[in-house]
Amino acid sequence: MSIDATTQGPKTIALPGSFDTKGAEYAFVRDCIHAQGFRTLAIDTGVLDASTGMQPDIGRAEVAAAGGADIAQLAALKDRGTAMAAMARGLQVLLPKLFAQKRFDGVLALGGGSGTSTACNAMRALPLGVPKVMVSTLAGTDVAHYVGGMDIVMYPSIVDIAGINRISREILARAAGAICGMTAMTIPVPSSGQDYPLIAASMFGNTTQCVNHARGMLEKSGYEVLVFHATGTGGRTLENVVQSGRVAGVLDVTTTEWADELIGGVLAAGPTRLEAAAKTGSPAVIAPGCLDMVNFWKPHSVPEKFKGRNFYPHNPDVTLMRTNAEENRRLGEIIASKVNMSSAPVTVLLPLKGLSMLDAPGERFWSPEADSALFTALKAHLRKDIPVIELNCNINAPEFAEQCVAELLKNISLKNQP
Repeated sequence: MSIDATTQGPKTIALPGSFDTKGAEYAFVRDCIHAQGFRTLAIDTGVLDASTGMQPDIGRAEVAAAGGADIAQLAALKDRGTAMAAMARGLQVLLPKLFAQKRFDGVLALGGGSGTSTACNAMRALPLGVPKVMVSTLAGTDVAHYVGGMDIVMYPSIVDIAGINRISREILARAAGAICGMTAMTIPVPSSGQDYPLIAASMFGNTTQCVNHARGMLEKSGYEVLVFHATGTGGRTLENVVQSGRVAGVLDVTTTEWADELIGGVLAAGPTRLEAAAKTGSPAVIAPGCLDMVNFWKPHSVPEKFKGRNFYPHNPDVTLMRTNAEENRRLGEIIASKVNMSSAPVTVLLPLKGLSMLDAPGERFWSPEADSALFTALKAHLRKDIPVIELNCNINAPEFAEQCVAELLKNISLKNQP
């Protein structure tokens, strides 16, 4: 593999991990990386035993100190849980500092439960775009807790990370190749020669028509639109991107993840969803897209307490449940409480003829009563200075998207006024 010719010298891969228990495995990937012409920065997060087969560039004492702990005291306690928590804090502080100092260009870690938690916690503190690979025994499970909304590549270890054998040798070598390739890759310059201001937008299959129409209009107005699929992970990622301060505005018209958060669906994005735009003062447009539905997996996965509700098979693996009036009332209160945090121009748009393709006259989830409960609660709890625009159409009607774009551009202009 060739090194990116646009950089000065070979690039460096950070290798944070517990060298007391995974030293031989880290030494193996270090050698694989060196063989490709890259350098490494070995960071030891072990505590209880001596390093085995791996000499660190940054020792465990420095990691512990970054987390406000003393390595000798941690070792003396002989409490693995306390030690791992301290080292996780230290690595979360230290890794972004080292990146800011240009000490490394990408990061590769190996681990089981504790190692995955420690490394991913620190990787999430790095900026988007920094190559991040985590070889983990947990990569075949639900990794949302570890990845959050960041661009961490989870690589299944297949066997436990316990020695170099005919399986681990191939897996670890391929992982080393992956991080080398990711780090060496030159990012192409936009065909236009410039990057345009960013808009973050949320979309679901049932609001695709709305967002696609709005995206086309925004692109013609000189913006680049980042569309996030509102599947829990997508919502968390949207929040992270907005929190990073990269966006000029937020078109959050698919707030469906709050239905899953409140009612117990499988695509929740957590209790801070809808807060990033408000906290960063980002101009925004908010709409209750797809709050008519809660997501479950196959029909047999739906909790028994929901027996008799209105269901729709979205595909063989996903079952949608219609939210009722009481749930919508509570959702209205929650959405209002999040929007009320905003210090920047924000507008709420309400589609009176339905929140999705399924929530339309004659369609499976059409329920004016449930929608009315949502609209009434939302308007009652919003701050009086936040504009609410009601349109007598479905959320996917062209006029709804057009009004969203007009309001967002207006809010961005208001934000930019001196």
